[in-house]
Amino acid sequence: MAVLGVQFVITMMMATILSRVGAHFSLARWLLTSRFAGLVRYLHPSDEELRQYAPNPITKDKKERRRGKQAEKNGSSKNDGTFNVPRNIDLSLDRAPVVVGDLVQLRFYSEYQWLLDFAAYSFFTYALSEIYIFLLPDKANQEVNLSLVWLILVLGFSFRLLLTLTGQYFEGDEGGERSLVLVMGLAYLLVAMLVLVVDESNLETGLDEAYRSFNASAAAFLESNAGLDSSGPASKLVTKFFLALWCALIGALFTFPGLRTAKMHWDSLKFSQSNVRNVLLHVGFILPLLLTTLWIRPLTRDPLTQRIYRNMSKPLMTGAQFETMRLYLIILSVVYRLAVMPTYLQAYLNLAYQKVQDLKQEAGKISNIDLQRLVIRVFYYLCVVTLQYVAPMILILYLSFLYKSLGDGSWNGTATKIPDQDECPISKTPGEGAPDIGLGEMLNQEETVGAIKEQFSLAWASFKHIFTPQVFKGLLGFSTWWCCFSWFLSAAIGIGYQTYFTTA
Repeated sequence: MAVLGVQFVITMMMATILSRVGAHFSLARWLLTSRFAGLVRYLHPSDEELRQYAPNPITKDKKERRRGKQAEKNGSSKNDGTFNVPRNIDLSLDRAPVVVGDLVQLRFYSEYQWLLDFAAYSFFTYALSEIYIFLLPDKANQEVNLSLVWLILVLGFSFRLLLTLTGQYFEGDEGGERSLVLVMGLAYLLVAMLVLVVDESNLETGLDEAYRSFNASAAAFLESNAGLDSSGPASKLVTKFFLALWCALIGALFTFPGLRTAKMHWDSLKFSQSNVRNVLLHVGFILPLLLTTLWIRPLTRDPLTQRIYRNMSKPLMTGAQFETMRLYLIILSVVYRLAVMPTYLQAYLNLAYQKVQDLKQEAGKISNIDLQRLVIRVFYYLCVVTLQYVAPMILILYLSFLYKSLGDGSWNGTATKIPDQDECPISKTPGEGAPDIGLGEMLNQEETVGAIKEQFSLAWASFKHIFTPQVFKGLLGFSTWWCCFSWFLSAAIGIGYQTYFTTA
């Protein structure tokens, strides 16, 4: 097996571009500061602007003035520039375009920039590797597909950021957000348990085939290498229980991103003055629901791949073409949601104006610091909101890429031949076919590299025999479907909340 080859060259080339070009061109910055985005933020009023609305100070008597002077002399004066203004003042906020100098001061900006930029370069790495595999499949099969490492790293970064963002709700004193995450996690756990008992003829999870393939391969490996007679190392009930826990964790992590997306969608429709834009926003919102139905056999696969309609001699598409269409629709949905992202983010930035307008309906007074903080806080959390919008999409997109590559999918709708178990000689022991020598003797011989390569080849063949494409297809396909389902369901719950509990 050739470890160093074209795949390694592609990886090193993209790593060099990421380190050299990333500092000058950033997709993350472009999405927030370009003319395409056109984002505008609201500036907080200055103290000078607010002082003209402040009431005249009350005249103090001689005794109070003497106490104030004595406090100033002792350095214990409480005059920190804070004063009160009426809440119902007629205040207009200035606006300014979002620029890079403002973004670098925001919370989670570095995490947002790294995730988007690394995901973009990983996408190009994966695309170049797929082109190479398509053009020279025989040569590419002899090398390790290093683009998969990039995909796994992107998934790890996305998952870690979602964990970090959700963990912020557990740090505050208020327990409302913490309770909501826990309740939604338990609710998703219940839903996942119900989903996992649905028959494969209705919901195309592929988990049953993955379980049978893994148990058969693992049992053969244990019997041939360790002499153990086993029906398989994994219990189906235990496996599905841990899958349900994984689904509950994903649902809990997608709770606040879904609620935030629903809030921005609701505000976008409220501020929109174009029916065409409203239709585009609605299409983008229901795209995750469309992706979810692609795994429901009676709704999508059976009508397209099995039924023969009038004046037709065969179904509309084959099973391989249907899976290819599913991959392209996932990519299209993510690109579409990225295209409408500026509209959602501008709706979020408009919250500063809306909060000031709502303040005018209240009686009483508010300090200048609290009023300024009310406006500043919206822009301060812009990158947090952007991450909540983007991270689930990246997770779904790169899961689908892994699903295609490890599950032997294709981009042109042709069925890929899945190798039989006999093609991977698992019956060989790790030392068979390689020199029977110890590690110390191996390091002292001239053919050390060849021996290590042979050992690595046998270990890689054993891994591929146990974790077959059916296993990856089942696990990654179900994970992709569940992320799409959680993505839409959390947003749908948020829309329900906005409909019944938010006043116009």
